[in-house]
Amino acid sequence: MARVKTGADHIKALRDGREIYIDGEKVKNHVDHPAFRNAVRAAASLYDLNAAPDQQQKMTFVSPTSGDRVSRCWQLPTSYAELVERRLAIEAWAEQTCGWLGRSPDHVASSLGAMVMGIELFEQHGPKRAAAVRDYFQHARDRDLYTTFAITSPQADRGKEASQQVDEFVVAGVCDEDHEGVTVKGTRMLATAAPMAEELMLASIQPLKPGEDKYGVTAMVPMNAKGLKLFSRKSYESSAVSVFDNPLSSHFDENDCMVYFDEVKIPWERVFVHNSYKMSADIWHAIPVHLMHNYPCQVRLMVKMRFLLGLARRIAETNGVIGLPQVRDALGLMAAQTGMVEGMVKGMEANGRQYGKYFVPDRKLLYSAMVLTQQLYPQFMLQLRELSGGGMIMLPSSDADFANPDIARYIEKTQKSPVTDAKGRVKLFKLAWDAVGSEFGSRHTQYEMFYAGATFVARGHAYRTYDWEKALDMVDRFMGSYDLDARPEA
Repeated sequence: MARVKTGADHIKALRDGREIYIDGEKVKNHVDHPAFRNAVRAAASLYDLNAAPDQQQKMTFVSPTSGDRVSRCWQLPTSYAELVERRLAIEAWAEQTCGWLGRSPDHVASSLGAMVMGIELFEQHGPKRAAAVRDYFQHARDRDLYTTFAITSPQADRGKEASQQVDEFVVAGVCDEDHEGVTVKGTRMLATAAPMAEELMLASIQPLKPGEDKYGVTAMVPMNAKGLKLFSRKSYESSAVSVFDNPLSSHFDENDCMVYFDEVKIPWERVFVHNSYKMSADIWHAIPVHLMHNYPCQVRLMVKMRFLLGLARRIAETNGVIGLPQVRDALGLMAAQTGMVEGMVKGMEANGRQYGKYFVPDRKLLYSAMVLTQQLYPQFMLQLRELSGGGMIMLPSSDADFANPDIARYIEKTQKSPVTDAKGRVKLFKLAWDAVGSEFGSRHTQYEMFYAGATFVARGHAYRTYDWEKALDMVDRFMGSYDLDARPEA
């Protein structure tokens, strides 16, 4: 009988002895640590959804090599129908967390799959590198691994290139190599979801310069590799007062880590790009890697905006202002914006194209969506603030207030709503604040604004991929239809 990875399987795999630090200490058991335990289980719940008997057909497919059922994020679509089939599974995963896990397992799995789609590029780089890509993809797919990546340089001196930093290995690069593999030293960020993932991709999304080949390395590393150190940011999960007070941050804080490679040895069979500044850049845009890993991000954002739109409507109902024309106007605009993102996701699929034997989304629409949603998300946050007014601020200090009868009776008097009781109103606005104003919510606004890069980077992709010839041809043809002596027809 075909096996399906479960949440329990995933949690067991994470008990790997990785070296992770938070709050001045090295964590011995991060799976059960208050900073990570709920987010780890939120990630595990995705695999439980896969394993549910009534969901397996939708969420999984049979691996052609192992014969077991694995997540559809490993599926390499060969047609429009298969691309949609894959998206429906990714969408269901996003719905499981209301879109709040930005680096779910489909993200980097999509990057790895796109590398297989463009394997010819790796063949040019060297047959052994191409074999490493193929073999690792099969390895990760058959084990249904949760992978993440660290692909940007630490900010350090942003006015200087990787090779110009004060320390030669501020940016992670190859410091040694032998017949067994390469040794990497230095830093990469932003390893989002590192506590929940099993393996890490080391790469460089930022272009390197000639002479910076040692930083041009792309490879896969187990999270418990010797010398791999994970430095976590503050945990919003451990700072949560309670589930009632912080319903999102108490469960979906995927966390981000600075990664330091303290002379980490990586065997050749896990090295995809070796000492090539050019190849480390080509893998993103010469083949559909950048396209395929950003497409599921828009699927997730589509789900998240749907959730936020529902939250906005519920706030208006709870405040008794749903009938006001200006409120309906605001909700109508938000509904149109949410529909636009969904339309662009489905347009990417409908306007997709064959890439060899594979079928990939339309990159023009993808980059258009990325540019627009970078602006749209903070606008949504502002609209939620305006709909809520002081309602998100003037709330009971914590759920403990309800346990004190002397306080609770005043909550009943002051937290009025025409559609729910005091507890229901407080519960809603606690959720709204966690989404919008808490540290967790603020981090998400920053994440949605910059996960695709700085705005000029995303706009540059839109400029580079737009069909200018078609637009200019229409202008030129029209201008060619008249001249100086043209006169309007009588």
